[in-house]
Amino acid sequence: MSRAQAAPTTPAATRVEPQRTPVLPLVAILLAVFVVPMSISGTAVALPGIGTDTDAGAAPLQWVVNAFNVAFACFTLVWGSVADIVGRVRAFAVGAAVYAVASLASALASDVLLLDAARALAGIGGAAIFSCGSAILSTVYEGPARAKAFALFGTVAGVGVAVGPSLSGALLQAFSWRWVFAVHAVALAFVLIAVPAIARSLPAAPRPGGARVDVPGSAVFVVAMVLLTTAIVQGSQWGWGSAGVLGLFAGSAVALAAFTTVEKRRAHPMLDLGLLRNRRFLGLCLVPVAGSFGFVTMLTYLPSYLTEVTGRGTGAAGLLMVPLTAPMLVFPLLAAKLVARGVPALTIIYVSLGALAVGDAALTLFGPDVSVAVVALPMIVTGAGMALAAGLVDGQALALVDPAKAGMAAGFLNTLRLGSEAVAVALYGSVLTTLTASRSYDDAFHLVLWGLAGVCAVLGAIVFALLDGGRDRR
Repeated sequence: MSRAQAAPTTPAATRVEPQRTPVLPLVAILLAVFVVPMSISGTAVALPGIGTDTDAGAAPLQWVVNAFNVAFACFTLVWGSVADIVGRVRAFAVGAAVYAVASLASALASDVLLLDAARALAGIGGAAIFSCGSAILSTVYEGPARAKAFALFGTVAGVGVAVGPSLSGALLQAFSWRWVFAVHAVALAFVLIAVPAIARSLPAAPRPGGARVDVPGSAVFVVAMVLLTTAIVQGSQWGWGSAGVLGLFAGSAVALAAFTTVEKRRAHPMLDLGLLRNRRFLGLCLVPVAGSFGFVTMLTYLPSYLTEVTGRGTGAAGLLMVPLTAPMLVFPLLAAKLVARGVPALTIIYVSLGALAVGDAALTLFGPDVSVAVVALPMIVTGAGMALAAGLVDGQALALVDPAKAGMAAGFLNTLRLGSEAVAVALYGSVLTTLTASRSYDDAFHLVLWGLAGVCAVLGAIVFALLDGGRDRR
């Protein structure tokens, strides 16, 4: 072949051949992902200072946290679907901008109701960051690079949850509660600066031709999620059997039924119901639900047990939480390395589910006079149960989906993730309150732990069945 004949093929080969793994998209997305869970876990620490400065009552003060969580849960799936249509980088950038503006508004709020509204707006932005961020990673990276990217995604999200209270506490001591939100705005400003470079480094994402944003479906879904999450949030305050809570649950059921009807009639629905008929995808989406019950509940309520029952101070209780949270720093990347070396990803996921059940059961060793040495291993096992699947399950689930629907799939996965966290934490608190009415806090805590272990075991069995008992392990 002549030099002239070979020349035209050289540029094409040059365009296809580079298999470089762009760093900037990963760094920017991870920074944004770190901010969101840090805000979720860290905002609660600022509530006393906010209440003092704004003279807020208990209900509006609690909605500083709840408004973010409800908005996040309501819009995660919506953003995922929108991203598939308008472009994932654009949707991610809009979400980051909304979050930055909302965080700045939170820092400047002079009234608790304005702060509640700003936190709800931040929740909408946070939903875009999680849905679009994971969809971008699934588009940009392949093979071992994708596994590592999602492992880092899971690690950073877990670290954000774990260190959020400590970082917020440090900002409160050094400055004021306003800086808890101002720091988020600054971090997202750096992410926004990186967006043009991210867009240039990404391949063109496939988009459905002629598709439009599913406004009717999105509206009905948001109504359903607002009713459902509000019922969960208010259940422990109003009573799970109260007319208000039962009415909210009934309303959410009607809205979800209407949503199903609407989606069946849409040419380009917000949620392709065919995804829910994919057993493997649905099974993988249930894995974070087990983590919500087995790990997130402990992350939320174990510090209270340590102070109430064991008599430790808040500082000592926080230090004792390290064995539970430390695995988030190590095990997601370890899982990615094991997969790269040929260990089936589903095997690791099954181990993680087993670790959650065994770890929660072993945490019943906790008692008023228990030593750290006795409970350290059960805490590590529980933390490993969450950490091994963190990120890994996202990559495995999105790999099963048409790339054109990656945003929708990521939105559904993260909706289940956060929604189950809200359900798990609310149910834990309600059941614990009910049990402590007739027995000691220590006894109630142990009964709830056995319940959590049972939930994790049942979810593990369901996941195993949906994944066909481990066949075609990847």
